[in-house]
Amino acid sequence: MDRRTFVADTIGVAAGVAVGPREGVGIPEAVGTAHLLELREGLRSLYTLDDAYGGGDVRSLAVRHLRRVRRIINTSDYPDTVGRQLQLLVGETAEHCAWLYYDADEQDTARRYWGEALTTATMLHDAGLQILVLVSLSMQASHEGRPRDGHDLARAAHSLAVPFGCPALLSLIAAREARALALMKDRNSARKRLADSMRMVDRSGRGRPAPDWAAFHGPAELDYAQGLLYSDTGHHKAAVPFLRAALAHQDRSYGRNRALYRMTLARSLVQAGEVDEGAAEAVTSLTHLEEVESGRVNRRVADVRDLLRSVDAVSAREATEELTEYTELKGVV
Repeated sequence: MDRRTFVADTIGVAAGVAVGPREGVGIPEAVGTAHLLELREGLRSLYTLDDAYGGGDVRSLAVRHLRRVRRIINTSDYPDTVGRQLQLLVGETAEHCAWLYYDADEQDTARRYWGEALTTATMLHDAGLQILVLVSLSMQASHEGRPRDGHDLARAAHSLAVPFGCPALLSLIAAREARALALMKDRNSARKRLADSMRMVDRSGRGRPAPDWAAFHGPAELDYAQGLLYSDTGHHKAAVPFLRAALAHQDRSYGRNRALYRMTLARSLVQAGEVDEGAAEAVTSLTHLEEVESGRVNRRVADVRDLLRSVDAVSAREATEELTEYTELKGVV
């Protein structure tokens, strides 16, 4: 069974949660805790699929899940306590829709869904959801070349997160700050915040547990962040061992992240002058990309392709041909 078929089948299972007006009856169905648990399990399934395969094939399901929860809110009966949880679920699902569109490199749509999620968080006065959205917007700002915005958004998230007393969450936010500072060419401050992030993740067992959405943050992510810090500041040789470590430490259930790590490693190897090794890593990575559909990963493939095009070496030319064939298939310029 190929990736697309598997995701489609899983989508059918996750989308099977159907709560709303009974067929043939004009009276809305009462929604209770059991329904909420089913809807949350649907969202959890979306997280799992995204981790494994990337956002490309999962976006449509996430949007359908969001529509389902909205429909339930507007057509069903429930007590106020359940209503608040349904509204929170709308915000969390909208946030995940945003992430999936971000991963697909459709940034305007991602921004729209993050705006909806932030509006919900503000309406509910839910600091947890506000933190999640601000952290995500910080990541997007850095990705789009707006590191000053990325830093300010991360600092706003940090202010909200301090009272939670969750070292893992503060570590993640510090890593976002470090990324923005590196892109701002403030290397010393970036290194300091990344060191802070590492210290806090080491203390994660002594504070409140991290929220489910932050489960990906750990040693592999910090190795990757360290590699990006060196790469962003032009120290490509220094980036390579950290990117290798990130790949070695990343759990295999995070298929999309592993694909991104591999191609980022290939890019740094080429930038460090290790053209043959970088070209080989890039070509090998294409095999792993068969299971992933991610616009961000495809864009990274195009970056490596463009780097290799400028190198006069047999390995570079051969790799460029294979990468070009892949990017043309994916419609990446």
